[in-house]
Amino acid sequence: MNIILLGPPGAGKGTQARLLRERYGLVPVTPGDILRAAIKNKEPLGLEAQAFMDAGALVPDDLVIRLLATRLDAPEAAKGAVLDGFPRTIPQAEALDNMLAERGRTLDAVIELTVDEPTLIARIAGRFSCAACGTGYHDTLKPTQVVGVCDICGGATFTRRSDDKPETLKARLEAFNVQTAPLRPYYESKGLLKRVDGLAPVDEVFAAIEGILAPCSR
Repeated sequence: MNIILLGPPGAGKGTQARLLRERYGLVPVTPGDILRAAIKNKEPLGLEAQAFMDAGALVPDDLVIRLLATRLDAPEAAKGAVLDGFPRTIPQAEALDNMLAERGRTLDAVIELTVDEPTLIARIAGRFSCAACGTGYHDTLKPTQVVGVCDICGGATFTRRSDDKPETLKARLEAFNVQTAPLRPYYESKGLLKRVDGLAPVDEVFAAIEGILAPCSR
């Protein structure tokens, strides 16, 4: 079973990908992570990608597809994969279709985690974490029990991601909407696109996804 999770930053794609791995054995496939690992490990495709990056150029779609293919060909991906962050354009979607077809695989579902953007921005902008142990908190949704003290390790230093600022988030959401808009009709025409409320509680989101995937997992 192979699926795509669509959704803006903070919609919960990573959390749902982890749950899908635990439930179905589907391997999370995130191009950015694969690219960084290939470069770090000095793999041939990683070095090829590094050359483009060093020149200030985007890594070509063909190279990204080849990187994804190495992940899908790994034994641990035998049961399938959850793609997050790819495709972003119609040409990438078409290249993915061809790559899967060459391997006798099909795309079973494209699940979009829909969000109310003002609510999403408020949710993400309030995030912070303990610098010592990494435990995550939120200004209003999950504050520390004692102000300025981590519940887990007692640390007193906290960090916030620079890209969690409201103005940065708005720009990222706008970019996502521009990139993703053409993908919706593309996958709708194939009968693959399904939508789930990404701001619902995690267990409710996962239950909705399981309902979508039930026919595919029989």
